[in-house]
Amino acid sequence: MKQILAISDLAVSYGHIEAVKGITLTLNEGEITALVGANGAGKSTAMLTISGLLRPTRGSILFEDRELTKLPPHQIVRDGVVQVAEGRAILTTLTIAENLDLGSYARKDRSGVAQDLAWVYSLFPVLKERANGLAGNLSGGEQQMLAIGRALMAKPRILLLDEPSMGLAPIIVQEIFRIIKEINRTGLTILLVEQNVRQALRIAHRGYVIETGQIVLADSGEALLHNPKVVEAYLGG
Repeated sequence: MKQILAISDLAVSYGHIEAVKGITLTLNEGEITALVGANGAGKSTAMLTISGLLRPTRGSILFEDRELTKLPPHQIVRDGVVQVAEGRAILTTLTIAENLDLGSYARKDRSGVAQDLAWVYSLFPVLKERANGLAGNLSGGEQQMLAIGRALMAKPRILLLDEPSMGLAPIIVQEIFRIIKEINRTGLTILLVEQNVRQALRIAHRGYVIETGQIVLADSGEALLHNPKVVEAYLGG
């Protein structure tokens, strides 16, 4: 399996507080990798650092042979690493179609954009039905679908999903995870950050457990799902 992203000894601080304490992890091309742990463990901080929105105090993030830690966020997106932010961050006063169009702003391949828009609408039929409606009128689950669809319009090589199930009803959570699996089946590499440990590990090829800024376990998703430490700490076992 080809390695597409390698994070090595990554540390990130907020002032004097070290939120991420030298983590090392890798993403294999075409796989779903889950980074799971409790609220405040450092998951989102790691994700924001990959996206260039935070700068590490030390460490390396290699996307293939390109160091990301020195690049601005817009260049990281252009290189193919695209994040769906925690809380969705859609533009509520624009239409659904306008939000999706913004996702492709850096692309020049207009025929490819049209094909990807058709694919996004096939993944999320509700977005097509309501394309000319305001994004702010969507439910929470529909807004999450729009956020994922907008990211796909950037034609990512790695999709970063930060807490996609947050605040959603259980039936909608099931649908979001089904769609993540469907997107991955096209070959897209996904890094999934989640507090919903059970759901994340069920669909992940590989997983990492982070506690207080440190990776404490790493294994296949299936193995972590049955690891006694994970069961006791996160799965109510």
